[in-house]
Amino acid sequence: MVLNDQKVAQMAAFFLCRRGGTMSYLKLMKLLYLSDREAIDRFNRPISDDSMVSMEHGPVLSRTLDLMKQKIPSDGWNHWVTSPTHTYDVSLKCGVTDWEELDELSRADLDVLESVWKKFGHMDRYQLRDYTHDCLPEWENPGRSSRPIDPASLLQALGRGVEVANEQARELQERKKLRLKVLQLV
Repeated sequence: MVLNDQKVAQMAAFFLCRRGGTMSYLKLMKLLYLSDREAIDRFNRPISDDSMVSMEHGPVLSRTLDLMKQKIPSDGWNHWVTSPTHTYDVSLKCGVTDWEELDELSRADLDVLESVWKKFGHMDRYQLRDYTHDCLPEWENPGRSSRPIDPASLLQALGRGVEVANEQARELQERKKLRLKVLQLV
């Protein structure tokens, strides 16, 4: 997918605000992944538009991980989130007093984030990692490497039949191509 860094930064801000301002980047990554997964289940579209990959510690949003680790520049990300500390924590840079400040996120997006927080926010980073290993069939252990998560496999893991999963995966790919073309025009 084509990452919307401002949107994923606001997703992170939502969870950091819910957590009191700071959390481990492993926990944050799992919450972001689970949010995109839930949005795909509900609406057949992710919130972040990032690529999903399997890594050693579970599924992640690929470019978002690069943002967290400061491997790619982003004014949008840096406005909202600090870089990881020596203890692998990230923090909210500016307070959120009203969800409307997260203006890249729709009401439906915020509902997904709230649902994910209610279901998983109480877990620590290792519980979330273990959950993504044990309960998400789309994750395949790539060892010390990474492996793209096939959208059709994800959709099947969410309960779609093979034909529906393949059709919806094609729709996701078409949306990605359209977004790339729009970005080229801008």
